[in-house]
Amino acid sequence: MNDSYNGHKVIVFAQEHYNPLGQIRSLGENGINPIYFSLKRNHEIAVYSKYISKLHRVNTLEEGYNTLLREYGDFDYDHRPYILFSDDKCISFMDNHYDELKDKFILFNASSAGHINHFMNKYNILQAAKECGFDILDSWLVKKGEIPENIQYPIITKGINPSTGGYKSDVFICENEKELMEAYKKIISSEVLIQKFIDKENEYALQGFSVNHGDNIFVATAIKFNYLIKGYYSPYMKVSVFDNKIIDKKLRLLMKKTGYEGIFEAEFLIDKDGKYYFLEINFRASAWNYTGSLAGMPLSYLWVKSMDRGNIDPHDYKKFDDFMCMSEAIDFGKRVDTGKISLIQWLFDFKQAKTFIFNEKDPEPFRAIINHWDDFK
Repeated sequence: MNDSYNGHKVIVFAQEHYNPLGQIRSLGENGINPIYFSLKRNHEIAVYSKYISKLHRVNTLEEGYNTLLREYGDFDYDHRPYILFSDDKCISFMDNHYDELKDKFILFNASSAGHINHFMNKYNILQAAKECGFDILDSWLVKKGEIPENIQYPIITKGINPSTGGYKSDVFICENEKELMEAYKKIISSEVLIQKFIDKENEYALQGFSVNHGDNIFVATAIKFNYLIKGYYSPYMKVSVFDNKIIDKKLRLLMKKTGYEGIFEAEFLIDKDGKYYFLEINFRASAWNYTGSLAGMPLSYLWVKSMDRGNIDPHDYKKFDDFMCMSEAIDFGKRVDTGKISLIQWLFDFKQAKTFIFNEKDPEPFRAIINHWDDFK
């Protein structure tokens, strides 16, 4: 198995999930069988991919970090291994250790230690986006328990940083002050981002990567969702070519401001009048990163290629027809188990869609999900 690109070993370092499965397939389908550091979670899925050349199962980030340095930290500077990430916990940890890693590895970074973490703070990235011309929702950064002045309900609470606090469990939609005070009793984060909650028409997610510290970006796919879930993400989506020139111009300014190079996801909210509001940047591969591969633009492979070239190859851009994509188990739980559609209708949608887990050329991850179907909903 070839675990390298032009003499550089390629490593995927991530919490076990189908996020890294998309990265592993993106690389494996293009001739690179990556080394995979699987950080333990409840159930394994990505570890079963046939494209993995060597698997390291680790129980903690510290164990993974020490193994990474011991096994792969001694290559000469011109052949440093690449490391790719797909979750906030791992990228946050590695960003804090960037000064120790930069001469040993080529990894997602923003030029200096802690700089990605600065922009992972939701309030900081919102302010940067506003400076680059994006519209943002009315937002307040407060200590838990505080009621901001001039607040207008309904609002939504969010953890300020995806690598700390409860983050997703800190999301509450509140119609009035009483509900907000009740939410504070359950929120884990000490700092809370409060945003105006609006009745959205849809969400919009861009999957891409950047090189040369944000000077050059590549957006492979634009995603809108076929149904929405209040306070949660939708697992059934329409994937299209990214052709919004206004967002493209502002996004290029924002990525240059962050200095980031790596895979990213940019998220937006679309209101009932069609206005786009910037929400956040995920500074790692998201669950939807594999849409790039499905559209002929494998993000993980292209990021490694572009970093090696020192620029983005314009021939890597591909046009494609819109297609549907589904995260199978979650969509089944949200639509079939709740009685929104029948099993027959779901099977029809499943057959018509491209999928994140089921893959005829790499079948074992889907078989693993079948054995624990309810746990993945």
